[in-house]
Amino acid sequence: MTDVPTTASARPPLDPQRVAWRDAAWDRIDADLLRDLVVAVVSTPSPTGEEAPVAELLARAMSEQGLGGRAQFLDPLQANALGLLPGRSPEGASLLLYAPLDTLHAGNAVEDVPATAAVLRPDMVATAVVDGDLVTGLGAGNPKGHVVCCVAAAAAVAAAGIPLVGDLVLGFGAGGMPTNSRTLQGRRNTGQGVGCSFALEQGLTPDFAVIAKPGWTVSWEEVGLAWFRLTVHGTHTYVGSRHRLPYRNPHVDAAELVLHLEKWFVEYAEAHTDGLVAPQGIVAHVQGGWERMLAVTPAAVHVDIDLRLSPRTTPAQAGRELRATVAEFSARTGARIDVTPTVAIPGSHTSPESYVVRSTVAAYESVAGSAHESVLGMSGATDANILRNRGIPTARVGMPKVPDLSIPGDFALGMNTVDLAEMHRLTRLLVEVAVDVCTRELKEIG
Repeated sequence: MTDVPTTASARPPLDPQRVAWRDAAWDRIDADLLRDLVVAVVSTPSPTGEEAPVAELLARAMSEQGLGGRAQFLDPLQANALGLLPGRSPEGASLLLYAPLDTLHAGNAVEDVPATAAVLRPDMVATAVVDGDLVTGLGAGNPKGHVVCCVAAAAAVAAAGIPLVGDLVLGFGAGGMPTNSRTLQGRRNTGQGVGCSFALEQGLTPDFAVIAKPGWTVSWEEVGLAWFRLTVHGTHTYVGSRHRLPYRNPHVDAAELVLHLEKWFVEYAEAHTDGLVAPQGIVAHVQGGWERMLAVTPAAVHVDIDLRLSPRTTPAQAGRELRATVAEFSARTGARIDVTPTVAIPGSHTSPESYVVRSTVAAYESVAGSAHESVLGMSGATDANILRNRGIPTARVGMPKVPDLSIPGDFALGMNTVDLAEMHRLTRLLVEVAVDVCTRELKEIG
């Protein structure tokens, strides 16, 4: 284990002028905008690779709020949404408020059933339902509620007429979910942060960033991810000849390999837990044989895994550790297994002494009315890795999962529910960070 900081100190309290600016912007947070815009974006489908409609909706909404919204197309189906509240000086510190646009699931039965549920529930489709302060619908909590908080924060700053020195930038990226292309047709690179990368390549160059993603805590590092395909070899043969010909069913070796990996993932996590992270691993997909022809065994079975990466573990190092445990399994069982990397996104770290982290911690304490306490053991990856690995100091903060759900502990329902009161609280936090950072010259905060 490595000695990595697990706390960050807040920056000094705001001076009276910035407190007045912040309070003026807080007074202009529009509750109707929060509700109406989250309903609109939730009700606009945006599965990975098809975010253009919601990007165009957000571009219009930002323009209506004086935020210079525009859609940035990657192709005819996929687009980012960008906005800008310009500062008055080229020496000003610029801040990006960022969140992804796409939903983890597609929102249709063809793609989501039965892997998501036997039957799609109302929260699993792109139709917003308002019940008091709760809004449900596909992606309402993650990511769409967070997108709307960023827009509402910038709109409040604009409405308050605060004299920004540096630019306040809004960025909502397509393809932010941990997925490859949903089909074999067209572009293959539609997920894994492709929209964020594209925006940075096309001129998005903020000094600092805050990414809004779930979790009522401030974090400055997170895991990356490495995907591997393990090909378990066997013998292609016929059930009628099992007793007459050489026989090694790769399904059997694959099943034993899965059990081996599930135990090894626990050891891997323990070995790499430090700082804010506890990188996990899972077996996520197994494929082999012919569903239409159950009379034969396949020559190979594929086992696909997601192995999370500490910011202090490279994809290559994780691959070596995986190959070592697979080699040990092969030596013990006689199974022949190939290991092929398929995706690699390194974990990332921003110094907790970076101004954007200290500002976000201070804003958290201002809004929460209590000292910030870091949440440890995190294993979620976001586009913050794309931002940090491109050299942009980035803090992450977001809303907690709604606690009183009809199905406690349900992962999908937690993703698909947002509390308007929590949206207002997060918006206040983002306002304070924006006022703090964008009313200063860069040389003042480093």
